[in-house]
Amino acid sequence: MRRALTALIAVATLIVGLTPALPAVAVTPGAAPASRSGHAAPMHQNPMALALPDGQTAASCADPSAVHGVGRDRNWYLYCTSDALTATELDPDGSLVQHVVPTYRSTDLTHWTYVGDAFTTKPAWVGDANGIWAPDVVFRNGRWYLYYAASDTPGATAPTGGGSAVGVATSSSPTGPWTDSGGPVVAPQAAPNGTGQRWEFDPEVITDRGTTYVYFGSYFGGVHVRTLSRDGLRSDPSSERLIAIDNRYEGAYLMRHGGWWWFMGSATNCCNGALTGYGVFVARSRSPLGPFLDRDGVSITSTRVGGTPLLAQNGNRWVGTGHDTVVTDFAGQDWIIYHAVDRGEPYYAGQPTYTKRPVLIDPLDWQGGWPSVRGGAGPSDTVQPGPVAQPGERPTYRASVAAVDVPGRLIRAASTEFDGSALPPTLTWTREPDASTWTVSDGAFRWQTQAADLHPPATPLASVLSEPAPRGDWVAETTVSVDTPASGDGVYNYVQGGLIVYGSDSDSVRLVSNSIYDTRQTEFGKQASGQPAGAPTYGNMVVGPVGDATTLRIVHRVVDGEDHYTASTSVDGRHFVQGGTWTAALGDTPRIGLISLGGTGFTSTFDDLRVSTVVSSRR
Repeated sequence: MRRALTALIAVATLIVGLTPALPAVAVTPGAAPASRSGHAAPMHQNPMALALPDGQTAASCADPSAVHGVGRDRNWYLYCTSDALTATELDPDGSLVQHVVPTYRSTDLTHWTYVGDAFTTKPAWVGDANGIWAPDVVFRNGRWYLYYAASDTPGATAPTGGGSAVGVATSSSPTGPWTDSGGPVVAPQAAPNGTGQRWEFDPEVITDRGTTYVYFGSYFGGVHVRTLSRDGLRSDPSSERLIAIDNRYEGAYLMRHGGWWWFMGSATNCCNGALTGYGVFVARSRSPLGPFLDRDGVSITSTRVGGTPLLAQNGNRWVGTGHDTVVTDFAGQDWIIYHAVDRGEPYYAGQPTYTKRPVLIDPLDWQGGWPSVRGGAGPSDTVQPGPVAQPGERPTYRASVAAVDVPGRLIRAASTEFDGSALPPTLTWTREPDASTWTVSDGAFRWQTQAADLHPPATPLASVLSEPAPRGDWVAETTVSVDTPASGDGVYNYVQGGLIVYGSDSDSVRLVSNSIYDTRQTEFGKQASGQPAGAPTYGNMVVGPVGDATTLRIVHRVVDGEDHYTASTSVDGRHFVQGGTWTAALGDTPRIGLISLGGTGFTSTFDDLRVSTVVSSRR
């Protein structure tokens, strides 16, 4: 994952006035169902509309935090990571103006009006290398607290410049002015392996049984939790506990529902243009301190990392759906607010590597004791029933359950159990490897991992074993084990084995059991040609946990003339975890195949390769 985290945003400052909160009637969101005699809640269509004073609409609102006013204030408030708002607002040097925590106000959770930036200048203790990221705004002790990630602080060394930290500012109003505390809530801290500072990103603050906690962290160091002081301005290092393993999650969000604490964390790259595969995963615990287990019972601190997909791209215009918050409307319906990337227009105009991340909202349903977005349908891009954002409105959203594509009839001519001692004639090599590196015996195909990959123009390019894909819709599956140590001891970066749908070396999708630093994860990647100069050509998402053997499934569907590829994984071959969808143009003659690559010294063992028709089933 960290190979995809090199494009961090440099943030400048801008002086912008702030408007005070407006008095309104007293309300309590989520307290009780709204009256059905009122007006219907308004409809909405993603993305949210963020109106600027000059009539433009803000292009981005990454890492969103949303809250409702208190007392007589009937407004909702939205806070975004520091970012450019438009492609036309320029600094004297020609760079895009960066707004430091832009803030918006709304009465319907759909249409928002810009009210200013939280900071006119950065606090003195915050460095200049990057920005102020990922605000989390809470109301406690009769005041508003804005927690934020200071991605750079002076006098420290880290992959992002200076050491990162968590800061806080306070105000009597949700729109400021904000007074910074003058120092970190969570100070920079060295990573345990001695290679730099941990990433103290993405604060999340909750209170449970009278104790207030701050969660923070990212890929480099993992996600941690500490208790906060009564005044909310400092944390207790001695209380720190690991919540999620490194190299998997950031953007933690915690909520309580049904007697459980729910951890929601985002995984992979946030900002990879049209190849962004960011997504949200969920795990639960009876305690806010964990351990948090996914639906398979796997911990998010395990080296074979747990986490059940909650929000993933589904093949429509939105990719990179992640870094969420949740609000509850006046009908008691939960809504997930998150950022995404429009794959048809991923970059700011004239900035081919600066990813825009508009903000979206969709209903969060609870089905079978676990959350889902729109009943499993994922992000919406058409007109939808909106939230009941004010008392007296009538709800129009009704939860349903999305269908799931599963294997139908086995296509025997394209399937094999690897019986005998030779490969079936349907499978042929692209760049045939040395015959000593693979065998077929005892009902398995064993293939040594190669010191190669499929990322042109890198050399050497790896071998691929494949056969022609059927026309139309189909499902491809394999069960694979890769013998990298399960404990995570040692780093065997990107050693992997699994499925590939191969158009060419420059265009493919792959679903693999992968070694990512000290973790083992299932990665669903896309290699794509035709990207803008300087833009990434590879993007990835992750799916379910890795087992001793992991069954990998790719479903191909043609939808409105586009080829959709959806990943699912299973640790027992029966219960499958569905992940996200890539759209990919792989030519007229794509091939289904197997890969084993990323470094020498290990072996991928494949039990089978099965190709089937597709049928739809209710969850």
